Amino acid sequence: MTLQHFRDQSYGPGGLCMLISSRRSEMRSKTGPVGIEFTSGFTLVELVIVVLIVAILAAIAIPSYRKYMIRSHRSAAESFMMEVANAQERFMVDNRSYAADMSTLGYPANVWPSDVSANYTVATAPGTGTPPTFTVTATPLSGSSQAGDTECGTLTLTSGGNKQASTGSTACWK
Repeated sequence: MTLQHFRDQSYGPGGLCMLISSRRSEMRSKTGPVGIEFTSGFTLVELVIVVLIVAILAAIAIPSYRKYMIRSHRSAAESFMMEVANAQERFMVDNRSYAADMSTLGYPANVWPSDVSANYTVATAPGTGTPPTFTVTATPLSGSSQAGDTECGTLTLTSGGNKQASTGSTACWK
């Protein structure tokens, strides 16, 4: 009903109320092509399709994110191992031998970077023989996210600059 239609017809004193009531009911529901009224909303099929799309995206995104985090923590450990190797070289210049442990170098566990201490145990040990050598080893902590690092595992850095992974992979050190 339009206002013009209302003027053309004689509805009496309650006619305006009927017009307003009619407009409100038109706003609540829609009329289909054959005159059947229906309400707006989502169908079950539409909802299932959306849930399926979200599940597929999650199945792709979550493993990718985990791999990214493992690489990130590994990179932090490698950086810290290089820092320890530099400290060993400074210690060698001052003392004519390599340090026996991390505390001697000034790296007790409570001063390690948080992303390294939460995921790895880092240790250093002097080698035997002449010339003197050392090895820095980063072992993933069990129960941490790095325990699932099947690509690299334990990382090793020697005084000669050899960088190795316990799995033998050559792609672990960047």
